[in-house]
Amino acid sequence: MTHLQAGLSPETLEKARLELNENPDTLHQDIQEVRDMVITRPDIGFLRTDDAFILRFLRARKFQHFEAFRLLAQYFEYRQQNLDMFKSFKATDPGIKQALKDGFPGGLANLDHYGRKILVLFAANWDQSRYTLVDILRAILLSLEAMIEDPELQVNGFVLIIDWSNFTFKQASKLTPSMLRLAIEGLQDSFPARFGGIHFVNQPWYIHALYTVIRPFLKEKTRKRIFLHGNNLNSLHQLIHPEILPSEFGGMLPPYDMGTWARTLLDHEYDDDSESNADSYSTPAKDIEKDLSPKSMKRSQSVVDPGVLKRMDKNEEENMQPLLSLD
Repeated sequence: MTHLQAGLSPETLEKARLELNENPDTLHQDIQEVRDMVITRPDIGFLRTDDAFILRFLRARKFQHFEAFRLLAQYFEYRQQNLDMFKSFKATDPGIKQALKDGFPGGLANLDHYGRKILVLFAANWDQSRYTLVDILRAILLSLEAMIEDPELQVNGFVLIIDWSNFTFKQASKLTPSMLRLAIEGLQDSFPARFGGIHFVNQPWYIHALYTVIRPFLKEKTRKRIFLHGNNLNSLHQLIHPEILPSEFGGMLPPYDMGTWARTLLDHEYDDDSESNADSYSTPAKDIEKDLSPKSMKRSQSVVDPGVLKRMDKNEEENMQPLLSLD
């Protein structure tokens, strides 16, 4: 075991070897091979290429050197193409701070039985008057940056649960193709995290319709890890044990405290709202949303195709079973 693997438990070391092809004898060579590819992309400013940083990209792509480098390049390219998102990329930024305090994202204390961190989002908590969807995305990316420092999570990964209870059609109308494209590019294509499952619960019919529209733009690997549970929490419990879930998800633990993860990031500044002036921070983020031009999702700015909506039966989702299973 090299110093780069010092943070891993024996069980996780074995998992890294079996599932990710991680070999301590060739680890430094693997890292150097990725680093040597940096010169092939002079158009990108690679601001960080140290061993520990490159290692997380190798783990995210199962030590396939070219795929790891492509992810590394896309990580920095995404930041170069969306400079406004990362100008004040810190937990105390007013937009990010408020999103964090409303649980975007939340993080459960217990890991699942695969050692994965469980992130939770309660969609209806979004206060459109105080922060934008871009702020939520920034808060999620910032949180992942902090969490991915843990080598155990680099290997074991994450699970995401999104509760759509009381998420209104008006809120859903803000989920435009350009905004969704920005999120997909930032999370699926440009970040070195392994997502073992993305679970939708209590989703209304229009969220299911929205998923139908964006599904073709997701990688096959991502699609296989998305579950639409509807109101069937029993199907969620088959994959994530209720013993580690809060009561909102039919679990055995108390209701989730939305400020749990925010307090971790903000520490003593959690209760300092001196910067919370909506006008001072909402305009730049709104401009980002307004100016986005979809590259791959060439659709109108309406949430879904009207034809899709007509075909959707409002009662369909109430009887919905999980559509997909992990491979």
